[in-house]
Amino acid sequence: MITETLLILGAYLIGSIPTGVIVGRMRGFDPRAVGSGNIGANNVARVGGTSAAVLTLVGDALKGAIPVLIARAAGFPAAAIAWVGLAAFIGAICSVFLGFRGGKGIAAGLGIWLAISPMVIVCALAAFIVVVAISRIVSLASIGAAIVLPPAVAILGLPHHYLLLAILMTALVLFRFRGNIQRLSRGEEPTFQLKRNSPTSAAS
Repeated sequence: MITETLLILGAYLIGSIPTGVIVGRMRGFDPRAVGSGNIGANNVARVGGTSAAVLTLVGDALKGAIPVLIARAAGFPAAAIAWVGLAAFIGAICSVFLGFRGGKGIAAGLGIWLAISPMVIVCALAAFIVVVAISRIVSLASIGAAIVLPPAVAILGLPHHYLLLAILMTALVLFRFRGNIQRLSRGEEPTFQLKRNSPTSAAS
Protein backbone atom coordinates (compact mmCIF):
# COMPACT_ATOMS: atom_id res chain seq x y z
CA MET A 1 0.00 0.00 0.00
CA ILE A 2 1.25 3.47 -0.87
CA THR A 3 2.18 5.42 2.24
CA GLU A 4 1.43 9.10 2.56
CA THR A 5 5.13 10.01 2.73
CA LEU A 6 5.97 8.09 -0.45
CA LEU A 7 3.03 9.64 -2.25
CA ILE A 8 4.08 13.16 -1.25
CA LEU A 9 7.66 12.47 -2.38
CA GLY A 10 6.38 10.98 -5.64
CA ALA A 11 4.14 14.00 -6.17
CA TYR A 12 7.13 16.32 -5.82
CA LEU A 13 9.17 14.30 -8.31
CA ILE A 14 6.32 14.19 -10.83
CA GLY A 15 5.72 17.90 -10.38
CA SER A 16 9.43 18.50 -10.97
CA ILE A 17 9.34 17.09 -14.52
CA PRO A 18 10.31 20.11 -16.69
CA THR A 19 7.72 19.70 -19.43
CA GLY A 20 8.54 22.98 -21.16
CA VAL A 21 12.25 22.13 -21.36
CA ILE A 22 11.48 18.66 -22.75
CA VAL A 23 9.06 20.02 -25.36
CA GLY A 24 11.48 22.81 -26.26
CA ARG A 25 14.34 20.41 -26.82
CA MET A 26 12.10 18.26 -29.02
CA ARG A 27 11.45 21.39 -31.11
CA GLY A 28 15.06 22.55 -31.17
CA PHE A 29 15.11 25.30 -28.55
CA ASP A 30 15.49 25.84 -24.82
CA PRO A 31 12.73 28.06 -23.35
CA ARG A 32 15.13 29.14 -20.61
CA ALA A 33 17.27 30.86 -23.25
CA VAL A 34 14.51 32.73 -25.08
CA GLY A 35 11.84 35.30 -24.28
CA SER A 36 11.22 35.64 -20.56
CA GLY A 37 13.27 32.53 -19.80
CA ASN A 38 10.27 30.87 -18.18
CA ILE A 39 9.58 27.19 -18.96
CA GLY A 40 5.79 27.55 -19.02
CA ALA A 41 3.44 27.35 -21.99
CA ASN A 42 3.25 31.13 -22.48
CA ASN A 43 6.98 31.47 -23.12
CA VAL A 44 7.15 28.22 -25.09
CA ALA A 45 4.44 29.61 -27.37
CA ARG A 46 6.57 32.63 -28.22
CA VAL A 47 9.10 30.46 -30.02
CA GLY A 48 7.58 27.02 -30.47
CA GLY A 49 4.10 28.08 -31.54
CA THR A 50 0.69 26.73 -30.63
CA SER A 51 1.37 22.99 -30.71
CA ALA A 52 4.44 23.25 -28.45
CA ALA A 53 2.49 25.45 -26.05
CA VAL A 54 -0.41 23.00 -25.91
CA LEU A 55 1.93 20.07 -25.23
CA THR A 56 3.57 22.04 -22.44
CA LEU A 57 0.25 23.10 -20.94
CA VAL A 58 -1.19 19.58 -21.00
CA GLY A 59 1.99 18.04 -19.63
CA ASP A 60 2.23 20.57 -16.80
CA ALA A 61 -1.45 20.11 -15.94
CA LEU A 62 -1.06 16.32 -15.88
CA LYS A 63 1.89 16.45 -13.52
CA GLY A 64 -0.33 18.33 -11.09
CA ALA A 65 -3.41 16.18 -11.60
CA ILE A 66 -1.93 12.67 -11.60
CA PRO A 67 -0.56 12.63 -8.01
CA VAL A 68 -3.82 14.07 -6.67
CA LEU A 69 -5.91 11.55 -8.61
CA ILE A 70 -3.75 8.72 -7.25
CA ALA A 71 -4.20 10.02 -3.70
CA ARG A 72 -7.96 10.25 -4.14
CA ALA A 73 -8.19 6.79 -5.72
CA ALA A 74 -6.17 5.35 -2.84
CA GLY A 75 -8.69 6.77 -0.37
CA PHE A 76 -6.45 9.28 1.38
CA PRO A 77 -8.18 11.98 3.46
CA ALA A 78 -8.41 15.62 2.41
CA ALA A 79 -5.41 16.61 4.54
CA ALA A 80 -3.15 14.11 2.76
CA ILE A 81 -4.51 15.06 -0.66
CA ALA A 82 -3.78 18.71 0.09
CA TRP A 83 -0.18 17.83 0.99
CA VAL A 84 0.15 15.83 -2.22
CA GLY A 85 -1.16 18.75 -4.24
CA LEU A 86 1.22 21.16 -2.53
CA ALA A 87 4.17 18.81 -3.15
CA ALA A 88 3.35 18.60 -6.86
CA PHE A 89 3.03 22.37 -7.04
CA ILE A 90 6.35 22.96 -5.28
CA GLY A 91 7.96 20.51 -7.70
CA ALA A 92 6.63 22.58 -10.60
CA ILE A 93 8.11 25.84 -9.33
CA CYS A 94 11.21 24.38 -7.65
CA SER A 95 12.25 21.38 -9.74
CA VAL A 96 14.96 19.07 -8.49
CA PHE A 97 15.81 18.42 -12.14
CA LEU A 98 16.51 22.11 -12.83
CA GLY A 99 18.63 22.96 -9.81
CA PHE A 100 15.52 23.80 -7.75
CA ARG A 101 14.26 26.29 -10.31
CA GLY A 102 11.08 25.99 -12.31
CA GLY A 103 8.07 27.67 -13.82
CA LYS A 104 5.32 29.80 -12.34
CA GLY A 105 3.13 26.79 -11.47
CA ILE A 106 -0.08 27.98 -13.13
CA ALA A 107 -0.64 24.92 -15.35
CA ALA A 108 0.32 22.52 -12.56
CA GLY A 109 -2.14 24.34 -10.32
CA LEU A 110 -4.78 23.91 -13.02
CA GLY A 111 -4.26 20.14 -12.94
CA ILE A 112 -4.23 19.99 -9.14
CA TRP A 113 -7.55 21.79 -8.79
CA LEU A 114 -9.18 19.96 -11.69
CA ALA A 115 -8.44 16.77 -9.75
CA ILE A 116 -9.71 18.21 -6.45
CA SER A 117 -12.72 20.28 -7.55
CA PRO A 118 -13.33 21.32 -11.19
CA MET A 119 -15.70 24.08 -10.03
CA VAL A 120 -12.74 25.91 -8.48
CA ILE A 121 -11.12 25.96 -11.91
CA VAL A 122 -14.34 27.25 -13.47
CA CYS A 123 -14.14 30.28 -11.16
CA ALA A 124 -10.41 30.84 -11.70
CA LEU A 125 -10.70 30.31 -15.46
CA ALA A 126 -13.52 32.85 -15.66
CA ALA A 127 -11.27 35.42 -13.98
CA PHE A 128 -8.40 34.51 -16.30
CA ILE A 129 -10.50 34.87 -19.46
CA VAL A 130 -11.95 38.22 -18.42
CA VAL A 131 -8.57 39.71 -17.50
CA VAL A 132 -6.74 38.42 -20.57
CA ALA A 133 -9.57 39.57 -22.86
CA ILE A 134 -9.33 43.09 -21.45
CA SER A 135 -5.57 43.40 -21.03
CA ARG A 136 -4.05 40.76 -23.35
CA ILE A 137 -1.47 40.28 -20.59
CA VAL A 138 -1.23 36.61 -19.63
CA SER A 139 0.75 37.25 -16.46
CA LEU A 140 -1.92 39.64 -15.16
CA ALA A 141 -4.64 37.13 -15.99
CA SER A 142 -2.70 34.37 -14.21
CA ILE A 143 -2.32 36.57 -11.13
CA GLY A 144 -6.04 37.32 -11.20
CA ALA A 145 -6.89 33.62 -11.43
CA ALA A 146 -4.60 32.86 -8.50
CA ILE A 147 -6.18 35.56 -6.35
CA VAL A 148 -9.65 34.16 -7.06
CA LEU A 149 -8.59 30.70 -5.89
CA PRO A 150 -9.00 30.99 -2.06
CA PRO A 151 -12.40 32.76 -2.12
CA ALA A 152 -13.65 30.24 -4.67
CA VAL A 153 -12.63 27.35 -2.41
CA ALA A 154 -14.28 29.05 0.58
CA ILE A 155 -17.52 29.82 -1.28
CA LEU A 156 -17.75 26.23 -2.53
CA GLY A 157 -17.46 24.99 1.06
CA LEU A 158 -14.53 22.64 0.49
CA PRO A 159 -12.65 21.19 3.50
CA HIS A 160 -10.41 23.66 5.31
CA HIS A 161 -7.32 21.71 4.26
CA TYR A 162 -8.09 22.68 0.67
CA LEU A 163 -8.59 26.30 1.67
CA LEU A 164 -5.15 26.30 3.28
CA LEU A 165 -3.75 24.72 0.11
CA ALA A 166 -5.36 27.44 -2.00
CA ILE A 167 -3.94 30.21 0.22
CA LEU A 168 -0.43 28.73 0.11
CA MET A 169 -0.57 28.24 -3.66
CA THR A 170 -1.78 31.80 -4.22
CA ALA A 171 1.01 33.17 -2.02
CA LEU A 172 3.60 31.14 -3.93
CA VAL A 173 2.20 32.23 -7.30
CA LEU A 174 2.35 35.89 -6.30
CA PHE A 175 5.94 35.40 -5.12
CA ARG A 176 6.87 33.73 -8.41
CA PHE A 177 5.24 36.59 -10.33
CA ARG A 178 6.97 39.32 -8.33
CA GLY A 179 9.04 40.38 -11.34
CA ASN A 180 5.92 40.55 -13.51
CA ILE A 181 4.15 42.59 -10.83
CA GLN A 182 7.01 45.09 -10.84
CA ARG A 183 6.86 45.37 -14.64
CA LEU A 184 3.09 45.74 -14.51
CA SER A 185 3.45 48.62 -12.06
CA ARG A 186 5.82 50.31 -14.53
CA GLY A 187 3.63 49.54 -17.55
CA GLU A 188 6.38 47.41 -19.09
CA GLU A 189 4.76 43.96 -19.10
CA PRO A 190 4.38 42.71 -22.70
CA THR A 191 1.05 41.64 -24.16
CA PHE A 192 0.57 38.12 -25.46
CA GLN A 193 1.81 37.55 -29.00
CA LEU A 194 1.91 34.03 -30.39
CA LYS A 195 5.04 33.16 -32.34
CA ARG A 196 4.03 31.34 -35.50
CA ASN A 197 7.48 30.95 -37.02
CA SER A 198 9.68 27.94 -36.46
CA PRO A 199 12.48 28.17 -33.88
CA THR A 200 15.04 28.36 -36.69
CA SER A 201 13.41 31.29 -38.42
CA ALA A 202 12.73 33.00 -35.11
CA ALA A 203 16.39 32.95 -34.28
CA SER A 204 17.42 34.54 -37.56
